[in-house]
Amino acid sequence: MSVRDEPSAGALWVRRRPRRTGAAVLILHGGRADSRQAARPWQLAALRMHPFLRSLDAATDRDDVLLGQVRYRSRGWNGAAEDPLLDARRALAELHRLAGDVPVVLLGHSMGGRAALRAAEDARVRGVVALAPWVPPGEPVAQLRDRRVFVMHGSRDRITDPDESAAYVSRARAAGARADLLLVPGGDHAMLRHHTHWHRTATTAVTGLLTQLDPDAAPGPSPAAGR
Repeated sequence: MSVRDEPSAGALWVRRRPRRTGAAVLILHGGRADSRQAARPWQLAALRMHPFLRSLDAATDRDDVLLGQVRYRSRGWNGAAEDPLLDARRALAELHRLAGDVPVVLLGHSMGGRAALRAAEDARVRGVVALAPWVPPGEPVAQLRDRRVFVMHGSRDRITDPDESAAYVSRARAAGARADLLLVPGGDHAMLRHHTHWHRTATTAVTGLLTQLDPDAAPGPSPAAGR
């Protein structure tokens, strides 16, 4: 049995809460490099992640997985303020108060991918699936040691750079992460081209990580690296 859609004024929006939580998946949407404008759930960056949420809800066969979203206070990363990262940390703290010390998988797009990869510093985060992440040169990777990281990036992305994702994954591996990159030929930043492939592959990656977190299950599939 589960409860669905528990909005709150905090950083964690619970979309599916089981009676007993054994693991959690948190979704982080994209945004802008700089904007103090308030983030709203009807903005395009947030709506873009709804198909992934629905796909995960349908595909997750474990009955103890909480599905949630990170609620941002503002739309931008905002330089040294790193606002979405602070919100991700707040959401993880709220999750801990709600469900205890459960393992977490993060799924983030663009700016949300950057925040998710940074938030892997939290010991509860066991894996990150990053879609077209914004990972500029010099982005830290030490926090990814012993984490499972899967990055997808479209070859025709003009907003974030697939080559920067490739360099990031290489550095993450050198830092001790189990990291893979899948290049989506012809894929764009909005994930509209080949959208079924984006949804299916990201869902497979997340559910595969959840299977690895379930001690009673056999090893699940891992998405193949494409680059």
